[in-house]
Amino acid sequence: MTRADEEEFTEYARAAAARLRRTAFLLCHDWHLAQDFTQTALARLFVHWGHIQRRESPDAYARKVLLRVFLDHQRRASSREVVVERPADRPAPGGQPELRVTLLEALRRIPPRDRAILVLRYWEDQSIEAVADLLGVSEATVKTQSARGLARLRALLGAEQLIGF
Repeated sequence: MTRADEEEFTEYARAAAARLRRTAFLLCHDWHLAQDFTQTALARLFVHWGHIQRRESPDAYARKVLLRVFLDHQRRASSREVVVERPADRPAPGGQPELRVTLLEALRRIPPRDRAILVLRYWEDQSIEAVADLLGVSEATVKTQSARGLARLRALLGAEQLIGF
């Protein structure tokens, strides 16, 4: 890798790190683990930086790597750690913070793969085709799992509202 490639990667990593970390947090609900996922994804991206620049979008490749890091972590037995609740790093920007907390908690209860599809489709605003490519599944699978994930999310939010949330 040339010095120019290293500088381009450094510039890209600085610009993309916060966005990748937010996406990772939505997937795992732990800021420290999200930082680990982001660092791992950026390290893997660095290894293939020369090829990525020539062939495809670095953002798409970074999301794909981040998603795979998350799903690989979910498969390991050590990923079953319980995160202790604590105050957020910073308050949510404006709006209704209670609604945000309720939504994040409901999202946490959805299985990892469905959560990944919902985060990519509706938080990252990715197309069905892009999500299918990232996950290596058909577009029909993304559509079906999106619908099922949203139904689960609606059921969880409806059930929580009845309990008093």
